[in-house]
Amino acid sequence: MDTDHSRTASSQGTFRATDRLTVLQVGTAQAALGYTLSSLGACLALLARDLRTAPESLAWMSSSFGIGLILVGAVGTIALRRGSWPVLRTATFVTGTGASLLATAASPPLAVIGALLLGVGAAGLVLVTPALLHGPGVAAALSRVTGASSVTGILAPLAIGGLDSVGPSGRLALLLAVPPLFALAIGAGPSGHPRLRDDRSVVASGPDQRTHPLPVRQLVQRWAAVALAVSIEFCFTFWAVARMLTTGLPTGAAAIAASGFLVGMATGRAGIPRLLARGAPVVVSGCALAAAGTIVISVANSPVSVTAGLVLAGLGISGLYPATLGHLVRLRALPAARSAALGTLASGIAILFAPTALAAVGAAVELRFAFPITVIPLTAVLAMIWYSRRQSS
Repeated sequence: MDTDHSRTASSQGTFRATDRLTVLQVGTAQAALGYTLSSLGACLALLARDLRTAPESLAWMSSSFGIGLILVGAVGTIALRRGSWPVLRTATFVTGTGASLLATAASPPLAVIGALLLGVGAAGLVLVTPALLHGPGVAAALSRVTGASSVTGILAPLAIGGLDSVGPSGRLALLLAVPPLFALAIGAGPSGHPRLRDDRSVVASGPDQRTHPLPVRQLVQRWAAVALAVSIEFCFTFWAVARMLTTGLPTGAAAIAASGFLVGMATGRAGIPRLLARGAPVVVSGCALAAAGTIVISVANSPVSVTAGLVLAGLGISGLYPATLGHLVRLRALPAARSAALGTLASGIAILFAPTALAAVGAAVELRFAFPITVIPLTAVLAMIWYSRRQSS
């Protein structure tokens, strides 16, 4: 019998994924997260210019998010013992502090501290999101809040480039994300009594393992599905601009054209909740669209065609993370805190290794061919895992 039963608010003592205030607060945190992470690459380039140092010396900072995810994922269960809301408040404060330092740093030590704080804080937001939203409709709720992240991710490069072009360092555009982050750090909480009611019983105890023994095979499959979904997404997130540069566009235009991937992601996530409600095969069809977009990116070489391929890939990939993470946190025998920590750990491993693998392939062949060599096998494996999940239920 399938153990993938929805957790109800009454059985867990926490909020349903449809709690509007919870979704609003988590969505605000995700919007700030998307903005800061999408700003990171451009900010590091501007930081190198402002500090008059080689960009290569700061390249490791782009890995701060992946490192933070692994560290936070490893201690996530412990961190969530006091409840999800304290973690959200702490994570937003750390993220806001890191963004402030990175935006205003006038020396390498301050920039390093800012990047590390930003990476760890952002990882904390990834950890706490499914912990707060788990329950009926979790995949749809995740799609909504990550959709907000995709929209602000589109705006970030435009804000940075626009500000930098008129005089002040574009890094200062990072400060736009700070007020909502600090507002959440001060007042985030459930409706009614933000400081009095929390969900410690959920994250500390979880289901009775004697009643619901943990199905190891299902756990491995669902964890691998999350890792694959994030791997596919971040191959494009990290390397879309580089692919556009190979079409002959200058750097600024390539960055704008590469945002076509984020446009596809945001558009797709706007419609994912309805598709999920209708029982549409979001993951399998998404893998097919992602593979099709990857092929377009590989065979085409005009800026317009490659951009169209990025949009198509973004549409397909948009539903992969919400659906697979929702599937993991709905595993009834797995406590909420542990599922959130495992999802965070999967994301960290994927972000550190998948884009690196694509870069290694790209060093051996042209980048345009590295995309299908890397991405299409990932989509195929994810589709097979998803298609066969009922057989292991």
